[in-house]
Amino acid sequence: MTTNILIVGVGGQGTVLASKILGQLFIDRGLDVKVSEVHGMSQRGGSVITFVRAGEEVSSPLIEMGTADVIISFELLEAQRYAAYLKKGGTIIVNSQQIDPMPVITGAAKYPEDIPGTLSGLNISAKYVDATGLAIEAGNAKAANVALLGAASKFIGGSEEEWEKAVLACVPAKFAALNKTAFELGRSKS
Repeated sequence: MTTNILIVGVGGQGTVLASKILGQLFIDRGLDVKVSEVHGMSQRGGSVITFVRAGEEVSSPLIEMGTADVIISFELLEAQRYAAYLKKGGTIIVNSQQIDPMPVITGAAKYPEDIPGTLSGLNISAKYVDATGLAIEAGNAKAANVALLGAASKFIGGSEEEWEKAVLACVPAKFAALNKTAFELGRSKS
């Protein structure tokens, strides 16, 4: 059995680190892991999509539409954009943060209204977390990615110790305490 996790966000939100932590978690479990990152105009606030697949033997890093067990969305609009990847019975964990894309900033488009209502109308199970607020509570807004992983950890499975080991293996030692606290806050809110 293969676990399929899609991580979506905007450039600069820490999606790449989140995928490394997930990969480390699955490697520590002795699983085969494949990760594929797609960077749009990520340096200009564009979408970043990361596929993480883990199992006994994984042949491809790509996740097909309708097969993701979990989607971790670092921003509301990204959750709506990639909801079609979620399998029936899967869950989207969403940071409640809104980041206006360039067309909205320039006035060429409007940010969609009521994204939670739209997802609910699609019969999608979504869990909303103020990961940015939790990261600020932990000491730095940049730890929102790890707070969001904390919230997602209950849906992905595994002990808190197993997750913290993976987090600490992937973050610089000087940020270990911050990220441990952010993870714990996120996990407590899921």
